[in-house]
Amino acid sequence: MTNVLGFILVMNALLCCGHAEGAILTIDPNWSTFHPGESVTFICDMNEGKDTDWEYEIKKNGEQFLRSNPHKSFTLQPIQIDHSDEYQCCGLRKISGDTKCSDTVSLTVTAQPKATLTAGPTTIPVGGSVTLSCSLPSAGWKYKWYIRTKNTPEVQLTDEENRDINVAQAGIYRCLGMRPNENYQSLVSDEVSITISFSNEVVVTRQPNRPQMFSGESITLTCEVQGGETTEWTCEWRRDGKTVKVGNDKHLTVSVNESSSEEYRCQCRRRDDWYSETKWSEKIPASVSDAVLTIDPNWSTFHSGDRVTFICDINEGKDTDWEYEIKKNGEQFLRSNPYKSFTFLPIQIDHSGEYQCCGLRKSSGDTKCSDTVSLTVTAQPKPTQTAGPTTIPVGGSVTLSCSLPSAGWKYKWYIRTKNTPEVQLTDEENRDINVAQAGIYRCLGMRPNENYQSLVSDEVSITISFSNEVVVTRQPNRPQMFSGESITLTCEVQGGETTEWTCEWRRSGSIIQWTDSKDWTFNVSESSSGNYMCQCRSRDDWYSSTQWSETITVTVSSPVISSFPVMLIVGPVSGIVLIVLLLLLWRCRRSKGQNIFFSF
Repeated sequence: MTNVLGFILVMNALLCCGHAEGAILTIDPNWSTFHPGESVTFICDMNEGKDTDWEYEIKKNGEQFLRSNPHKSFTLQPIQIDHSDEYQCCGLRKISGDTKCSDTVSLTVTAQPKATLTAGPTTIPVGGSVTLSCSLPSAGWKYKWYIRTKNTPEVQLTDEENRDINVAQAGIYRCLGMRPNENYQSLVSDEVSITISFSNEVVVTRQPNRPQMFSGESITLTCEVQGGETTEWTCEWRRDGKTVKVGNDKHLTVSVNESSSEEYRCQCRRRDDWYSETKWSEKIPASVSDAVLTIDPNWSTFHSGDRVTFICDINEGKDTDWEYEIKKNGEQFLRSNPYKSFTFLPIQIDHSGEYQCCGLRKSSGDTKCSDTVSLTVTAQPKPTQTAGPTTIPVGGSVTLSCSLPSAGWKYKWYIRTKNTPEVQLTDEENRDINVAQAGIYRCLGMRPNENYQSLVSDEVSITISFSNEVVVTRQPNRPQMFSGESITLTCEVQGGETTEWTCEWRRSGSIIQWTDSKDWTFNVSESSSGNYMCQCRSRDDWYSSTQWSETITVTVSSPVISSFPVMLIVGPVSGIVLIVLLLLLWRCRRSKGQNIFFSF
């Protein structure tokens, strides 16, 4: 009886007052880690009665941390590293003195963090991009991004608050993290330099133009950026991997001696954009030798019809003290000559080989020979012409590039249109040009200072695309057609009603028809089924076209004749014919006086 009474009292208490849960301590914001200078709010929920029924306190590691408070929220600001610990909240009921305490909650406070900035490749090509990532060891951050260049102060990228951003601009980048909705931020990351690399070929030339020098002579090296003649550069020179000069002068003069065996190379940066640079040139040696054979011009590859000059220098006495000869693959090629220069024109493919020069001293008969030098002769080359998009919008442009497999070329560019013959672009001699005119382009290479040129490249058609919307309509306007029927498709160029167009039609991606008007009428068959689309070109400018229309579907099938109506016609007709034949037979017999009997 006592147990039953106790159960009833408990149930009455639950029904009257609700079920009492334990106290709960929460931390706002709910971050895993805090940092010095931030604020944190402790919220103590008793889950029983009203908030005003209680007085609250916060304990740290079991000891009182914040004294009794009539409010269940406690804000601690600024927090410090020594605030890291286990926290608990307790409530004291005002009317009864009862106490309820929550479970403990961990609060971790670490030093102000420093953002880490990482990047993919730090050197990207022109038109390329790279992803930068800013990271912090804890969650709950937004990000600020900054950029500066040689000529501009550091500014914030105002539209970026993400952890990862994609950039295409060269410069020095930094980032930091900031807590949402409060004035607190991380330390700034280290810098990352993003450099744009030009595709221009860089070549080192020298004067005098010999691969090896005599002791005590000076040589002037020049850093040539192919196609960058109108740009102002700052060039860096390195000798055997160590920087020896950085300056606005693209020349470097060095003196060689008997122990000289250095190799030089260079790289240039634009003066107005320090973080846009060229590639490094090939290495070029500057060394001393008793006899030196040089080839002029100093090209890596010659072609049939070129000319070449062999120059033989002996590092002793006067030029007139010697007689000279050129050997090819160890055999005499050009006989003894009182002059140290031999010019050979035209050269052919079979002149490729290893060449050496030797000097015979006239007074003593002593002989000195140079190291061998390779001469490579190939067939007359044909340039490769490449373009970005071959269709550009009205007002747009595209870069064309003409390339040959060897160095030492200038270029000629040609254009023709439907209504004009091919003409040369007289102001263009660069490998890369930017064009905005529609037409057919070709290019060729020409050797500087001599009458020799490459074959002409294949053609590249550049088309300008109008922004007019193009719509296909049809007559009759029904998707289902039958074999033998006629259909007219019309290519409507919105806003181009006064222009005369020539239109191209495609079915399922394949070209099937050109029309001199926007209408195309034809009889359909089952093979005519498919998705049709059109594009038009202005008749007075063949290389300016509209966009392609959306597709329109045409479905063609054979006519179907039902057997039931046919039987309805054939049956009665056959009966009538049979009756007529019987009547004719009967009449014929009767006229002859014959009796006719029908039996069934």
